[in-house]
Amino acid sequence: MGLTVESPAEVVRRQYLASAAGDLDALRATLAPDVEWTEMAGFPLAGTYRTPVGVTTHVMEALGADWDDWAAHDDTYVVDGENVVVLARYTATNRATGRALAARVAHHFVVRGGLIVRFEQFVDTALVRDAMTP
Repeated sequence: MGLTVESPAEVVRRQYLASAAGDLDALRATLAPDVEWTEMAGFPLAGTYRTPVGVTTHVMEALGADWDDWAAHDDTYVVDGENVVVLARYTATNRATGRALAARVAHHFVVRGGLIVRFEQFVDTALVRDAMTP
């Protein structure tokens, strides 16, 4: 019996499921050691983060500190080889303001060798800022 290799979309889906479950170890297991994870300019966590621990510390844990019930709902997958684009939605409530966030988002993943090597986020940052503004 041979090993079953996950498709790029399956790897990305596993990342979303781990994130939704708050399982940072499982999320890190989807990321390449030299992953480049870019949050969009204008987003509160804007920048590029490297290493699985760097990503979960500076993105997922930071979101969890500032937002209640942060979720990325992965609605539609568009796959072209190692490229996976996910049309999704963010929902959350900002802890400081109590304001709700509902924003459409696109995520571009590059998956090689069963691991996410690159991620780039596209989101309407004004909606995020509005939810953070009293």
